[in-house]
Amino acid sequence: MAIRSEDIVKSLVDQIGGFDQKVRTSNVGTVVEVGDGIARIYGVSQAMSGELLDFGHGTMGMALNLEEETVGAIILGNYQAVAEGTEVTTTGRIVEVPVGDGLLGRVVSPLGEPLDGKGPIVATEFRPVEVVAPGVIMRQEVRTPLQTGVKAIDTMIPIGRGQRELIIGDRATGKTAIIVDTIINQARQKTGVVCIYVAIGQKEAKVSQLVRTLEENGALSNTIIVVASASASASLQYLAPYAGCAMGEYYRDKGGDAFIAYDDLTKHAWAYRQVSLLLKRPPGREAYPGDVFYCHSRLLERAARLSEEYGGGSLTAFPVIETQLGDLSTYIPTNVISITDGQIFLQGDLFNAGIRPAVNVGLSVSRVGGAAQTRAMRGVAGRLRLDMARYRELAAFAQFGSDLDRATQAQLTRGQRLQELLKQPQYGPMPVEDQVIAMYAGVAGRLDKIDVADVGRYERELLQYLRSSHPELCERVLNERQDSTSRLNAGLAEALDAAFGEFESRSWRPSR
Repeated sequence: MAIRSEDIVKSLVDQIGGFDQKVRTSNVGTVVEVGDGIARIYGVSQAMSGELLDFGHGTMGMALNLEEETVGAIILGNYQAVAEGTEVTTTGRIVEVPVGDGLLGRVVSPLGEPLDGKGPIVATEFRPVEVVAPGVIMRQEVRTPLQTGVKAIDTMIPIGRGQRELIIGDRATGKTAIIVDTIINQARQKTGVVCIYVAIGQKEAKVSQLVRTLEENGALSNTIIVVASASASASLQYLAPYAGCAMGEYYRDKGGDAFIAYDDLTKHAWAYRQVSLLLKRPPGREAYPGDVFYCHSRLLERAARLSEEYGGGSLTAFPVIETQLGDLSTYIPTNVISITDGQIFLQGDLFNAGIRPAVNVGLSVSRVGGAAQTRAMRGVAGRLRLDMARYRELAAFAQFGSDLDRATQAQLTRGQRLQELLKQPQYGPMPVEDQVIAMYAGVAGRLDKIDVADVGRYERELLQYLRSSHPELCERVLNERQDSTSRLNAGLAEALDAAFGEFESRSWRPSR
């Protein structure tokens, strides 16, 4: 018959007898059960939730379950070094990680240990992984753009600094690609935004490829990569996003801007479920522990734009959720959708049809909207969203009939070219001024007479022509004053139309 940990605890209490009260107030305890990365400890009655525990021989743990007789803890590291009877000591410190510029360009574990073979981490400060999110009084409205460099996002689903925007979709639909493009764009445009990428349950080969891509594009030096790979314990996978968030908060609280991506929170929920069931927490809906919503909400609420009285810094979060067959209504997706400020839904059918990024405009939304766009971008994007919405409806309707009136045919023609214009190669983020010019060409009807196959070439050659012949127009678009109106400046629109006409008459030659 198997011996239960409860029986061991009862036996210890009976043997200690009169000294029971002394043991209960002690900060030293004994492991009574261990396995699969968790331990049950008797005697550390003063332990705090989230406190760092010392198992000896360099092995640490984190207190999670504070029960009447025992404390349930996750072991951070090699749990095989811990056995029944191992002495455990409380440290009086909440689990903390190193933060600061010494981590830039490095690949680290959730505990801040180097994984890239570049030597030890130089850190001047440590921060707890669990802190209370900034309150409402400490925040200000989100109105400064965070440019991703992805046309479909910056124009129709704008992201502001301090926002929480969910990236959701099936496996292999380009979720990580959007994050990588965003990180590369911060480096190319020299925005000053520090980037943190948290890989949870990813293959080490995939993470290695991502590191190489960032290095080749000059973005690694501005990025911190926190890795709890698929081979890591569930305890480290659970801890990883909180550790990455603490690293990003360091820059936010100093008045800077940081961007963090959690890739992905589906695997994080799986790891938390595994740990919770091992700790004998009662399962709730779909076997997830009842506080899995709080687990994600207390993480994502830490993304914020602070008011000027508190430094004015920001932390922008891109959580990632993987769906099954595009089903958005399952438990974890609905949880995270209700926490975030919008979602970017990537559809597998669009991806397989060659429309990349495969953003479904109808199911994607940014609850910040045009407040996080420049005036020039707002003037173009409003018409673009309307045109694309009409095109989606008409395209679904037109496939069932052949007799279409002239206005419907014109809208389909416009929509086909706008859809082609929104396509973008991977690792090729576009500056905001180029996005505005290209999208204005689409919404102003300049592409209506261009063959769909020529749209990409027209865009490239147009931007090259304006860069060389009319650089002042690009500067004017970039520096267009931001105010309450959403209309594009009439003088700027007139100048762009004239430049487009000049390009078409002098340089543009359609294919035959």
